[in-house]
Parts: sequence; structure tokens; C-alpha cells
Amino acid sequence: MRNSVRYSASPLLASKTPVWRSKFIVAALALGFAGLAVRAAHIQVFGNEFFQRQGEVRFARTLELPANRGRIMDRNGLILASNIPSPSFWAIPEDVVASPAQLAELARLLEMPLPELQKKLSLEDKSFVWLKRQVDDAAAKKIIELNLKGIYERKEYKRQYPDGEATAHVVGFTNVENRGQEGMELTFDKDLSGRPGSRRVIKDRLGRVVEDIREQVPPVDGRDLQLSIDSKVQFFAYQKLRDTVMAHKAKAGSVVVLDSITGEVLALANYPSYVPDKRKNLSGEQLRNRALTDTFEPGSTMKPITVAMALEAGRVTPRTVIETGPGRYNIGGFTISDTHNYGSLTVEGVIQKSSNVGALKIAQKMSPHEMWDTYTALGYGQKPQIQFPGAVTGRVRPWKTWRPVEQATMSYGYGLSASLFQMAHSYTSFAHNGQIIPVTMLKSTEPAQGVKVFSPDNAHAIRRMLQMAAAPGGTGQLAQTVGYSVGGKSGTAHKQVGKSYASNKYRSWFTGMAPIDTPRIIVAVMIDEPSNGQYYGGLVAAPVFSEVVQQTLRMMGVQPDVSVKPQILTNSAKESF
Repeated sequence: MRNSVRYSASPLLASKTPVWRSKFIVAALALGFAGLAVRAAHIQVFGNEFFQRQGEVRFARTLELPANRGRIMDRNGLILASNIPSPSFWAIPEDVVASPAQLAELARLLEMPLPELQKKLSLEDKSFVWLKRQVDDAAAKKIIELNLKGIYERKEYKRQYPDGEATAHVVGFTNVENRGQEGMELTFDKDLSGRPGSRRVIKDRLGRVVEDIREQVPPVDGRDLQLSIDSKVQFFAYQKLRDTVMAHKAKAGSVVVLDSITGEVLALANYPSYVPDKRKNLSGEQLRNRALTDTFEPGSTMKPITVAMALEAGRVTPRTVIETGPGRYNIGGFTISDTHNYGSLTVEGVIQKSSNVGALKIAQKMSPHEMWDTYTALGYGQKPQIQFPGAVTGRVRPWKTWRPVEQATMSYGYGLSASLFQMAHSYTSFAHNGQIIPVTMLKSTEPAQGVKVFSPDNAHAIRRMLQMAAAPGGTGQLAQTVGYSVGGKSGTAHKQVGKSYASNKYRSWFTGMAPIDTPRIIVAVMIDEPSNGQYYGGLVAAPVFSEVVQQTLRMMGVQPDVSVKPQILTNSAKESF
């Protein structure tokens, strides 16, 4: 028989428990519950904001609701830049499940090396990584068909530029975030971008929206931008410029077309150019907006300005005779020469024959201060006031530092520098009855209000001289246009290399206007380093001027002011031409 244990006889149970111990245990339990209650109250009542904020940091997200970027249009409403949907792909690296063959195919479709893709998927941040943004639709469709776990698509927008390289330097482009980087996209980025909205949501770990926790703030779309550019004129000017640069094996070229009544820029083209939405191998040479960013010594295109100064100062008249023989002039130890000995020329003849000696002798009738004041009034040595990034100031040194030989060389375009755009702008003073008018890249229908530099009579006299320079007997005969009277001045300048001038490198210019009595447009052309045998501005740049003027005036609906007589060339006439 098993002995039963009598617990009541146990010494532990028989001993008395101290009262303080029981009270201590009860008090500890009560204190613990009180602490939990206080903590609960702190979390749910007093410290509620902190913990809610911590929860939001982990699960709540503010989604940006992008504003639709405004369109860029030409003066006739044709679209030059707009948004189109473009898929982008991202991944949660720790969730990606793919075979080596699938990864290789994904890398091919994303147009990136396989090691680069593998590196993206092995980053420390395992919750999110962009694989590639703005993927082509065809490639995006194939990526979706791979059905890879951990790879996700997001709809974004990218810019489309229908006119491509023809308008690239005007319109510019945006980056992957749709922010302007060049051209009008950069200048008016704030207006085009609009204001993004927002949406506060709770997301799960896969990035899926679970709940909206705040009222949405709707986006404000960017406003459309209408430029002064005529896309048809722009395309034609670019095409002719490109063909000329290639035909003469030149380094580059630029064309500027201005409306001489409103000051609007109708075309601004450069070659080489680039395709704005395909910039993978873009070079600095392609990106440069040479018409605005590059400065050159303008050569003989400055001679009409020299003559206009002297006319305005009352030192000469169009019929004043200037002795240019024997075709050379020594000043300050330097010899300045003409291509021929023209002997005695009227002031009109100096422009028609483009005499360096005649120009410097006219300049000697004025003080450096007078010349400097006129250069400044015409915008030389100053940054053009135009809504465009990168426009440069050019260079006109302070008149107090001029030596006699420098005053002489400036009279025919050496010793100062200007951009093609500045040259075209300065000629508005001749086309707009002596007033230099502001220029704009935005559409305008009102005649521009200018600042008087020359009198209307002197501006008219210069236009007549420009007409003579572009007529038979002048240096710019190839600028003649069927149906329209034209006037302009050619220029040929040696390129400066280091501290001296290269003997075999030139820039060829032609700047002029049409119709000559009531000018409607101003066209300036520059060809950089023609190297196919011809380099004079009258031979290289003038033909571009001729074709651009004729096409532009026709597009603008300007009536011809010169009767066109049908001609039949005989074989003997063709041979003599």
C-alpha cells in the first residue's frame, strides 16, 4: 500500500506568509496595469500624432499627379512639341524571379548590357529600382509578355518632336523627368510644366494603393506656347542650309529669318543639327545653336553700317566721291587692300564694290566715340534681348582704347565680333525706316515699336546701296530673286586661329532684305569654313539667301514687286553665262 502524502503537514504550508509580501505583489500587479493604461493612453490619446506619423512613414505615400506639359506650336498652330504616353519599367529586386535566359532577353529589350541589369537587381535597396524609363512601345509589349515576377510597368509621358532636326535648336528638348533642358523648352519650362497635383494614399509592399487618406489636389496643366516660327519657312531654310554646307564641304552654317515689321523670328536654323527625341550619340557640335551662341568677325556686312553712321553724322552723302586708288592704304604700319584698284568711287560705289579702303576712309571722318555709340545702339557688344538661352554678347571694345588702325579695320568688320542673330537684328534699322526694333520668338501681330538710330531718308539711302550691291556690278549678284527686289551685303572674313588669322579658313556671310522698297523680311546666312574651292560670301551664302527669300515671301503671301519676263536662253548665251 502506497503511503499517502499529507501536504497540510508540509513545513512550507505550515509557515506563515508575511503580509507585506502579499501587499507587494498586489501593488506590483496594480502598478503594472496602471503603467500599461498610461502607456495605452499616451499612444492612443496624447502621443497619437507621433505614432500615426511613424505609421505613415512606413505605409503612406504621397503620389504626384503630374500635370500635362503644354504643347509648343508654330505661328500657324502646327505642333512642334507634345506629350505622348511612354511605358517605364521598375522592379522590386528581392521579388524578381527569372531564369538566366529571361534576364538576357530582358536586358536586350531594355537595350542595356546584361551586367548592368544584374547590377541594378543586386542593389542594397531591395524594394525599388528603375530599370529603364520611356521604353519604346514595341519593346514594352515584349517585356510584358515575359511575365516576370517582380518586374512592373508604369505609364509616363515623353516629348515628341514632329519636325525633328529642322526645329531642334529652336524648340530644344526635355530630360526624362520632362523638364526643359535646351531651347524654348528650357526658357519657358515653368509655363509649360504647369503645377503637379498630389494624392495621399496607403500602399502595400508591392506598391499597390490600398486606401486614399486625404482629398486629392488636382494638377494644373501647363499652358501651350505659340512661337513666331513658321515651321514651313524653318524647314525650307534648314534644308537649303544643309544642302549648301554639304555641297561646299563646310564645317557648319546658320540662317536667321526676321519679320522686319513685327520683329518676329520666322526661322532660326543651324547645321549640323540633331533629332531632339533621339539624343543617344549627341555631340556638342550638333547641340550648338550657332546663330545665337557663336560670334565671328562679320567682315564686309558691316560696311553699310559704317556708311549709315557717316550719313547720319552729315560727313558724307551717297554721291560723295571717295578716292580708293591705288587699292591699298597704309596705316599704323599695316597695309589694308582691296581686291582691285577701284580708283574714285562714290559712297554708293564703296558699298557696291565692297571697298575696304573706301570704308576706312569714310570711318576716318568720324570719331571713335561716334562709331561706338552707333554700334551700341544697334545692339553690338550687348546680349540680345530675346527669350532664348545662351545668346551671347559679342565684343566691341571701349572706344577710348581704339588705335587708328583698329578704327579702320572695324569699318569693314574686323576687330569686333557679333553673332549672326545680332547682325540680322542690326539690319532692322535699315528695313524699319531707321529704327532698331525688338525681336521676339513668340507670335506677335502688332508692328514693333523701335528706337531711332538713323533717319528714314538715310535708311532708304542704305537700302538703295544694298540693292546695288546685290545687282549686276555688285558683289552679291547671286542673291537676286525671281519676282522680288532684294538688297544685301556679302561678307568674307578670315577665321582667327589663336592670335593670328588662318590664310585658308573663311566664314562667308550674306545679310539682306526684301522687297527693297518696303522690306517684309530680313535674312542672314553664315557658312563656316567652305572648302570646296569657293569661299566668298557672294558665291556661297548669297544663293541660300536668294532661295530662302523667294520661298518665304511666297509663303507669306507677299505680292511680287518685280515683273518676271520669260526668257529663252540660246546655246551661246548659256555658254557665256
